[in-house]
Amino acid sequence: MESEKIEYLLPDEIEQRSFEIISGELSERGICLSAEEAPVIKRVIHASADFDYTKTLCFSKDAIKRLKDLLKNGADIVTDTNMALAGINKRVLAAFGGQAHCFMAEEEVAFLARQRNMTRAAVSMEKAAGLGKPVVFAVGNAPTALVRLYEMAKGVGWKPDFIIGVPVGFVNVEAAKKLILETDIPSIVNRGRKGGSAIAAAICNAVLYEI
Repeated sequence: MESEKIEYLLPDEIEQRSFEIISGELSERGICLSAEEAPVIKRVIHASADFDYTKTLCFSKDAIKRLKDLLKNGADIVTDTNMALAGINKRVLAAFGGQAHCFMAEEEVAFLARQRNMTRAAVSMEKAAGLGKPVVFAVGNAPTALVRLYEMAKGVGWKPDFIIGVPVGFVNVEAAKKLILETDIPSIVNRGRKGGSAIAAAICNAVLYEI
């Protein structure tokens, strides 16, 4: 069997070549993406090499427009993992007046989680809700974060500005995503078990680069 030919490319050229390959394979598969959703779906495929996301990523009504408006007007992003935090382009986010946060490692969060018999991810969502400014919640790991956001939204006087709900795993993952999909909260959610921190960051970056 003949081995694949190695292409010697610089980092920017590698990304460009990757997106050319993705576009070509989408065309071969007969998949046509909407102009608004295409940059997000393609960057998610770029981060995962998984074309299933063309079928499982769900966008609420006007999701991309809403997310663009939030980010270009200085909204913060709160993640449920430091890995997702590391993957978000904070320089571009800061250019619009936003910051990225992850509260998972904070002692106060850990203490409250133990005291209340909750996960740190759930407590982190509560802390993020108190930032006093618009927040995009980017959840790539913890379904309990989505469940807590759902519970908080069912209360009085508060609703998440936007949820990126792409936790990966087997326990409560699909059920937590379904909760968000059943609400009117602006969101991008991936149905099924797939997702992860890299996917959450890829969605954030795709929209940041578009604006």
